[in-house]
Amino acid sequence: MRLTQGMFSFLPDLTDDEIAAQVDYFIRNGWAVSIEHTDDPHPRNTYWEMWGQPMFDLGSTRPFMTALAECREAMQSAYIRVTAFDATKGWESPRASFIAHRPTAEDGFALARTSVQGRTQRYGIRADVTDRPTAGRYR
Repeated sequence: MRLTQGMFSFLPDLTDDEIAAQVDYFIRNGWAVSIEHTDDPHPRNTYWEMWGQPMFDLGSTRPFMTALAECREAMQSAYIRVTAFDATKGWESPRASFIAHRPTAEDGFALARTSVQGRTQRYGIRADVTDRPTAGRYR
């Protein structure tokens, strides 16, 4: 099941040139750019692991693309996303985010139904990959 989170999630995966063009746009707007990764793609898992430090005041896309390549090499079986943060007073929040790398095989999600008081049904979802220990996910 293809994970759909962030910008461009319903489009084909971005090429490196397309990612560089997006990062260039972020740099021109003065936004800090960061790389994050996770092996638990649940939609409510918004706190992914940071790869290095956020990159402020970049002059070109080259340092970012080098860091992204390093992250892809080290985290081949994880989801990797790019986030652009706007520190402008009044915004102070992420302005853009998209997935830049996916595992070769993406597991789906399980729907868990629970009966509670009376005839009420409650539903929840969890990523199938969470059935395995963190070190063994997407391998």
